[in-house]
Amino acid sequence: MSGLTTLLRYPDPRPAGERLLLVMLPGAGIALEDFATHGLVAMAQASTPVVDVMAAKPDQLLYLDGTVAPILHQTILAPAREAGYRRIWLLGISLGGMGALSCAAAGLGEIEGLILIAPFIGTHGTIAELTRAGGFAAWRAQASTATLPEQRIISWLQARLAGAPGPELWLGYARQDRFAAGHRLLAAALPESRSILVEGQHDWAAWRAAFQGIMARDPFG
Repeated sequence: MSGLTTLLRYPDPRPAGERLLLVMLPGAGIALEDFATHGLVAMAQASTPVVDVMAAKPDQLLYLDGTVAPILHQTILAPAREAGYRRIWLLGISLGGMGALSCAAAGLGEIEGLILIAPFIGTHGTIAELTRAGGFAAWRAQASTATLPEQRIISWLQARLAGAPGPELWLGYARQDRFAAGHRLLAAALPESRSILVEGQHDWAAWRAAFQGIMARDPFG
């Protein structure tokens, strides 16, 4: 699998005809095994419907240069459709959140929902630019100095938050996270029910609490 360093599968042991696929994308320094070790796989599979989990770790550069979407589509999303999955969700933590957003922005394959946990949306300079503009609704790509991958993500979010069709958006983040400025801008544009704020920083304790809070709201229901 070119561009994918590792892939782990966690089939839900419950029998069911229709199954949802949740693809988990880690950020920098996160091992694929961490999703299971920290309980995210179990939390997802404690929900309804039956959820098969796949954890995939693209090369980090693919997140930043915007080329992660076609690779994930070729290696995971398209084969999942061929295997019969009609419901596919992406979960991204930190830089993995950028990967999930890149896939949605590319429009490669129908994705039902995104769960963004402390997502990396852009550099501090890009988030400062968004803040000066007054948030996603007022941001203008023509005046942006963000990278092209960042601009694609922000433009897609801008349209989606304004009501354009697309996957459901869920956000979980921590108050003291080093990327919280961007998270607050996104939370302000989302319905209150789709955003979970927890205490903590950019670490597993906060990410686990945020995901637990999202799952308590039955996102797959």
